[in-house]
Amino acid sequence: MKKIAYIEIDTHAEIAQAFMNIMNDSSDFSVDYYFSKKIKDLVDEHGETVFLSDSSMILEQLKSKTYDLIIIGTVHRYFNTFHALVQKYNTAVIVHNINFSVASKGALIKSIFKGDLIYRLKLWWKEGLFYASKAYRNAKSLLVLDEQISKGMYRFLPLFYTENFESHKNEALTVVIPGGVSQKRRNYDHIFKIIQNIKTEEKCEFIFLGKAQGDELKELKKLSQKLPENVLIQYFSDRVSNQDFENGMRKADVLWCPVQKKTEFFSLEEIYGATKMTGNLGDAIRYGKMAVFSKDYPSKSEFIVPESENILEQFKALKNTNFDFRTNYSKATVLEKLEEVLRDLIST
Repeated sequence: MKKIAYIEIDTHAEIAQAFMNIMNDSSDFSVDYYFSKKIKDLVDEHGETVFLSDSSMILEQLKSKTYDLIIIGTVHRYFNTFHALVQKYNTAVIVHNINFSVASKGALIKSIFKGDLIYRLKLWWKEGLFYASKAYRNAKSLLVLDEQISKGMYRFLPLFYTENFESHKNEALTVVIPGGVSQKRRNYDHIFKIIQNIKTEEKCEFIFLGKAQGDELKELKKLSQKLPENVLIQYFSDRVSNQDFENGMRKADVLWCPVQKKTEFFSLEEIYGATKMTGNLGDAIRYGKMAVFSKDYPSKSEFIVPESENILEQFKALKNTNFDFRTNYSKATVLEKLEEVLRDLIST
């Protein structure tokens, strides 16, 4: 049995959870997890070997163990620590922002002064910001979670599978918009405009499944007062609990994900579907839902469809469209592909 260490001491608890969930069924690999307290508090453990860790401990912890492969879930800080780690071990790094991972020292210097100055100066002085591209470059393998952007040096790591949920029958057409309600990542102005102008005699409900705040929260409050009785919206002004998120996603007839074409990470431009993955892709797979994306979002997946002019009719049609998620994205199928990738990462 091959031994793997999975490290997440930074940000992406949901990715760590996805890796834990699918590797629970593996009989060929044993995984030790090294999590910061913040990450450990966010994941559900089911008998896995989990060690509490941080940037000051991880190198010493790894000395006492022997692993065939080390996977780092996020390299968005602690660059000096991860740079030292990737030089010593067979390490694969999951890349979430490709342009950031290859940014030059000059580009990073400029970005320091473009936002959150105190935090970025800390990354520079204490956490080795200028080792960022070296940490990625010196890793044995670079991984991405969206097959669409797996090219060249970036290898696709399949993690997302469709879970076995009972189908939900809704009285009203139920459209779910998953993710934090922020104009930075999804075009909520576009969503608000469409909902405000909907003309239908049928019942329909729009669930904004993420925390709303600022201008977006104000708009949602105004919108809720203007709509006819048969058009409902639900939104959250606090963080959405895991249970509320799961309930909302299971209830959805269709997902609506008007992902922005471009976003920024560390003030560097990233392009969804080209240099960055959207979490809505994993949402659609996990819950087995057809999803309407922005017209300009590049995707070859059959369950992702570009938004049409008459979006309400499109939602109705997709509600009755069956895509065979259980065959294409069953846990057994995805695990088999994942184990094949892991074997290659160990042997190369």
